[in-house]
Amino acid sequence: MVVIRLSRGGSKSRPFYNIVVADKRVRRDGRFIERLGFYNPLAKDGEEKLRVAQDRLTHWRGVGAQASPTVERLLKQGATTAAAAPAAA
Repeated sequence: MVVIRLSRGGSKSRPFYNIVVADKRVRRDGRFIERLGFYNPLAKDGEEKLRVAQDRLTHWRGVGAQASPTVERLLKQGATTAAAAPAAA
């Protein structure tokens, strides 16, 4: 089965995550099929915290890829943040 999940990068105490499409049997930071974006939990105010290629996300979900619970939560948070940003501007 193909899953959309986080792959950890960065250094000790400074996490950085790539949002990737991978086979479920492959280890967390191992081989992946495609990189869809990133999540930076330590982003400052001026930095981008989350970026996802929506067209590729739609494609992979269309062919049956399942998103992990954490990725689902991040996508929902990103959608609400993106919807609130134009209203605030």
